[in-house]
Amino acid sequence: MPEEILYKSTRGKGDAVHSQEAILRGLADDGGLFVPERIPALSIDLDELPSLSYRETAFRVMRDYLMDFTEEELRTAIAAAYDEKFDDERIAPLVRPDSKGPAYLELFHGKTIAFKDMALSILPHFMTIAARKRGLDSKILILTATSGDTGKAALSGFADVPGTEIIVFFPKDGVSEVQRLQMVTEKGKNTHVVSVNGNFDDCQSGVKKIFSDPALRAEMEGCGYQFSSANSINIGRLVPQIVYYVYAYGQMCKLNCIKAGEKINFAVPTGNFGNILAGYYARSMGLPVNKLICASNENKVLFDFLNTGVYDRNRKFLLTHSPSMDILISSNLERLIYKIEDEDPIKTASLMKELSEKGRYQVTSEILERAEGIRGYFASETECFGKIKSLYKETDYIIDTHTAVAAAALDKYLSETKDDTPTVIVSTASPYKFADSVVSAIDPSKHFEGSEGYIDALRSLGAPEIPDAIKEIREAKIVHGENCDPSEMGITVKKVLGIIAN
Repeated sequence: MPEEILYKSTRGKGDAVHSQEAILRGLADDGGLFVPERIPALSIDLDELPSLSYRETAFRVMRDYLMDFTEEELRTAIAAAYDEKFDDERIAPLVRPDSKGPAYLELFHGKTIAFKDMALSILPHFMTIAARKRGLDSKILILTATSGDTGKAALSGFADVPGTEIIVFFPKDGVSEVQRLQMVTEKGKNTHVVSVNGNFDDCQSGVKKIFSDPALRAEMEGCGYQFSSANSINIGRLVPQIVYYVYAYGQMCKLNCIKAGEKINFAVPTGNFGNILAGYYARSMGLPVNKLICASNENKVLFDFLNTGVYDRNRKFLLTHSPSMDILISSNLERLIYKIEDEDPIKTASLMKELSEKGRYQVTSEILERAEGIRGYFASETECFGKIKSLYKETDYIIDTHTAVAAAALDKYLSETKDDTPTVIVSTASPYKFADSVVSAIDPSKHFEGSEGYIDALRSLGAPEIPDAIKEIREAKIVHGENCDPSEMGITVKKVLGIIAN
């Protein structure tokens, strides 16, 4: 039996903890992110991968990271998470619309039609198992910032889960209409949704500030609440995301795109760096991955960092047609920084302090070279719309605006490198979630008031059956209407929970 993997903070303070403790806490007490003390080697034979179901792949990958969960606990959580909520029994189907082109890993077949379902369907089960085993008496209070997709997936996952309350903060004018409606119509009795007069970075920074406020933490504990997070800063979000990279590799073998042992590339749309970081962990485990193409939209802070070593959020924040990627503070990048800085918590903490105080930091070219498996590219709004239209015209396959960022970025990478490695594009959302943008890209002549007309138009263009998630919001009532400024988020938490008068 291999030695158990413990989790430590990227900023070095405090003892290493078991995975259950790291999941329950979400963020380390020093403000750092929990990372495994070592990356386990992939324990699945590559020749075996094509025959494994998604559920079995999930068990075989996650057991090596979450070693204080029993086999029964893990299998029970996996069975409950990846069930009929997904409209495809493969959970994450791999499709190849053009036999000569890249494959698309569709991660949007869950309840909220976005890739966040892959992790947020199982996180509540991890938390409730951990809370029960540790005899936790207080309620778990989930605080989450969202740029669009995490919010609904977290609300759906935690809705009416005993012993939990969840509060989601989203930028008032920074999500699509479908994303907003999915959140504000959530009916779970323990769910709360608050729009914030700011952008996603304001929401994310506000949640982190709440977590790092010892006086507020103590006050909330006195009221019977323990803070945790459903954002990708929680290691319980990141580990399940590793699974779909491993599964995709097996499916590429099954489709005869590659032979076991051959390398593939992944093109990944990312804003907070969690999605691609999971791919980096899979590569570090020994999955044969050549390059991870980090695709940014016009808020190209990650592109600039990966090409210059300078991370600088001091720039204009742009609202794009890929709103889930409209982010200037990519929290999960801290985990990569920690890794390439020789796991030096002092250096990592210093760089994060610079980011907090000055809005920028820089690593040397020698340090940046250690992330050589990750290549940064970005795509403009025009390029993304053009990619949606050309792919539809050539193959009838319809992708959303975030997937289009990855597809357009991949085109740039291929043009520059001539790399002929088989590639998987990580498709993160159903086109129905951004129907207005997708329809406008394919046929700019179509104009409708509200989202309804665009949804029907998308179906008429040949998109698959309208998902239940879209059908539900068409008749759902607005349940949540709370709003606050970024500086009021801490007080708002107490108001929505009834700790102080509203």
